[in-house]
Amino acid sequence: MEPAEKISPKTWMRAAPVRQLMAALTADGQPARYVGGCVRDMLLDRDVRDVDVATALAPEEVIRRLAEAGVRTVATGIEHGTVTAILGERAGPFDHFEITTLRTDVTTDGRRATVAFIDDWATDAARRDFTINALFCDGDGTVYDPVGGLADLRQGKVRFVGDAAQRIREDVLRLLRFFRFQATYGTAPADADGLAACTELAPLLPTLSGERVAHELMRLLAAQDPAPVFSLMAGQGILLHVLPETGAIDRLAALTVIEDRTVGTDPLRRLAAMLIVDAGGAAGVAERLRLSKVQRLRLIAMAAGLPNVDAAMSQHERRALLYGVGERAFVDFVLLAWADRLARGAACNDEAWQMLLALPQHWSLPTLPVGGRDVQVLGVPDGPAIGEALQAVESWWIAGDFSGDRAACLARLQELVAPGS
Repeated sequence: MEPAEKISPKTWMRAAPVRQLMAALTADGQPARYVGGCVRDMLLDRDVRDVDVATALAPEEVIRRLAEAGVRTVATGIEHGTVTAILGERAGPFDHFEITTLRTDVTTDGRRATVAFIDDWATDAARRDFTINALFCDGDGTVYDPVGGLADLRQGKVRFVGDAAQRIREDVLRLLRFFRFQATYGTAPADADGLAACTELAPLLPTLSGERVAHELMRLLAAQDPAPVFSLMAGQGILLHVLPETGAIDRLAALTVIEDRTVGTDPLRRLAAMLIVDAGGAAGVAERLRLSKVQRLRLIAMAAGLPNVDAAMSQHERRALLYGVGERAFVDFVLLAWADRLARGAACNDEAWQMLLALPQHWSLPTLPVGGRDVQVLGVPDGPAIGEALQAVESWWIAGDFSGDRAACLARLQELVAPGS
């Protein structure tokens, strides 16, 4: 495999533990090379989050060599040739490296593969998903490009390695990854062959587990501007097979713009923005995607919504809403209502919406000055009556814009539970 170009090694590549690891793997002259996303992002001068290393050494040999070099390892995916090296903080921004033996797929079923270990770098590259993920780099910065990934990277083109349909059949999740990578790295129009293969094979998407689909969708939703890609997926009929409840991509687009200049990206909120469902429909989406309990409840709440949220609300109405739903839900409701108005082309005073959104930063949630013990002291027996009394006094306190102090609340409580006394 001939070198394609050379870059200056990054600071983390020169860290002593990293050089120790690479020296152990290359002790007999066999190369060990950085591969995939870390090379791609280094070349784009983006932050590198995870580091993968490829080698022709068998996994057991990787473990043996690193043990001799004093590097701790974990056999995280040894059946697929992957060993994790734990380097610690001294390695810079990363505390572990994934080291995988060169391999080729023997059998695949669209979800998992049986592999054979090899010593051929070009063959290993040929089994990878996209050309921009099949780049290798030596520790000295020498870059290898066996499948044309450098040109695609510079052109902003996301292209499958080899036959797109074959790559997808090997792992159906690659279909969703194509669109995530298009949203994250694509500056050119979507590759025609890749798009055609994704459209043809979209009926395979329901064979994926909900967890895998959710993970990929959330990463797509975290892209800087995911709406155009979701529009593309909708236009190709792909969303019908994975998220048929989608129907408000224009609202997602509006929310993306608002988030960008206010609170930042939230994939779950973005998911809620583009769904056309009620609370029951949101519960169904959450179940299908196997979302966590916290995510499920939040998605349901956002789908149920509060139709009266508006920048024209009075200060009392704003505070009552914030007190009633809490800061997180308040921010969700305000952003979604704001995005909905923008998507519908309604007039929006952005400054007023920003002031509404900023309320939690300027007003601390108060605590009701009385509690259950105060109700008991007035002779109310244990049971539902205590909660009912507290709820009644709380409603009075909220209606008074939270101005009642403890003495006022106790007096009102007295009136409620012992009128005329």
